[in-house]
Amino acid sequence: MLYYLFNYLKTEFNYTGTGMWQFITFRVTMALLLSLAISLLFGKRIVRYLQKKQIGETIRDLGLEGQVSKKGTPTMGGLIILAAIVIPTILFARVLNVYILLILLCTIWLGLIGFIDDYIKVFKKNKEGLAGRFKILGQIGLGLIVGTTLYFNDNVVISREVMNGKKMPANERVINSSERVTVDGQRFVDVKTPITTIPFVKNHEFNYSKLISWMGPGAEKYTFILYILIVIVIIVAVSNGANLTDGLDGLATGVSAVIGICLGIFAYVSGNIKFAEYLNIMYIPNLGELSIFIAAMVGACVGFLWYNAFPAQVFMGDTGSLALGGIIASLAIIVRKELLIPIFCGVFLVENLSVVIQVTYFKYTKKKYGEGRRVFLMSPLHHHYQKLGYHESKISVRFWIVTVMCVVFAIATLKMR
Repeated sequence: MLYYLFNYLKTEFNYTGTGMWQFITFRVTMALLLSLAISLLFGKRIVRYLQKKQIGETIRDLGLEGQVSKKGTPTMGGLIILAAIVIPTILFARVLNVYILLILLCTIWLGLIGFIDDYIKVFKKNKEGLAGRFKILGQIGLGLIVGTTLYFNDNVVISREVMNGKKMPANERVINSSERVTVDGQRFVDVKTPITTIPFVKNHEFNYSKLISWMGPGAEKYTFILYILIVIVIIVAVSNGANLTDGLDGLATGVSAVIGICLGIFAYVSGNIKFAEYLNIMYIPNLGELSIFIAAMVGACVGFLWYNAFPAQVFMGDTGSLALGGIIASLAIIVRKELLIPIFCGVFLVENLSVVIQVTYFKYTKKKYGEGRRVFLMSPLHHHYQKLGYHESKISVRFWIVTVMCVVFAIATLKMR
């Protein structure tokens, strides 16, 4: 909102200082600072209110170190994260940008699902919360919206170099016929195409229509079905992965902040034509605005960590964890780096796999031997390490370090081809 206000003041009155609002870097900085302020100052009041009202989730006794002391710790702290993300984004980003609108919808949508789940647990005294099928249906619904928007909306494009005499693929079409000319004379046009980035490959673009090319000529017109299904799977998997990771003080918060920095770098370089040309990656017009949202997300996570670090004064609950997972998944898809998710979301992936392996092996051995056996002492994986005697703060910090390593490796793939 402030972008449009100061843009008007600059255009009509040419006030001194209004021009700085045109720069994304300035607005990124402002969004980061405001999100930190909201999560630290406003968050303190929310924590006190939750403590006063005794809004705490019932914690099951799993025989884990330090768990008894968490009894009565207030939950639904994800409201702090949501406020610290949404408010700075609305103030400093160009809210009419299709990517900003889509990611705000994602934040509110999954935040609401998580809030309903926490509300049922806290106020209805139902430990199970919202039924799993309703969570999945909500995530699928969001995946349908995200996938449909990204595939069909004509404002979602990439910039393609004009190759004289070269025929454009059947499932690519020019959206804006006006050309963008670089300093060295290269000509680019905005193109609508279902492509993504493949890591470690020199020709690093992959068109989803190739997955159904075996169906014969004309099959590319059904690519949207495959694309939307892939988007749904990614959003459901990453959102639930973040939810499973939120089992120790500060674990999911710190991991999400580090992943957010990674996605912010991807969004900024892909949305800047000079950096995109230098790194030889696809340039996505208007994507740079997402950097403002991501800065707010990182600031919100870091600020919330002030209260969520061991010993936690508040838990984010599903209100925060489902939203953060969905945000990360949607951002990765928007910046066309979804194939890198197994790398920079390595912790989420391993947490998910540990549960799948544990449950599958238990059922298999119970059917074969008459008694269920386990691969891990407890799943998700962070509880396995707790059972081994590691303090949860040590586990959280080490998971952060692993995430930093994964993120650095993911960023390095921009040039490792």
